[in-house]
Amino acid sequence: MKNPYDIIKRPLITEKATKLVDEGKYTFEVMPGVNKIEVKRAVEEVFKVNVVNVNIINVRKKERRVGKYEGFRPAARKAIVTLQKGQTLDVFEV
Repeated sequence: MKNPYDIIKRPLITEKATKLVDEGKYTFEVMPGVNKIEVKRAVEEVFKVNVVNVNIINVRKKERRVGKYEGFRPAARKAIVTLQKGQTLDVFEV
């Protein structure tokens, strides 16, 4: 079994993610190759909350250029986790 602290890389704090917090949905960058069940177990174990739903999004790599140098922004995997009503995470408090 994978370590739950390795599955969840970091919280994603964007404009859209902060709007979703009002609905009880939290966005994380997760390890590539994990499924919804593994993300659910990891969030429940790390943050001690009840997860109702998990949606996973694969973000493709994008070509980037700085001056004459070309490269790619790496691909990523996002998870939007819905918590049970009345529960919150302190990770997103600013």
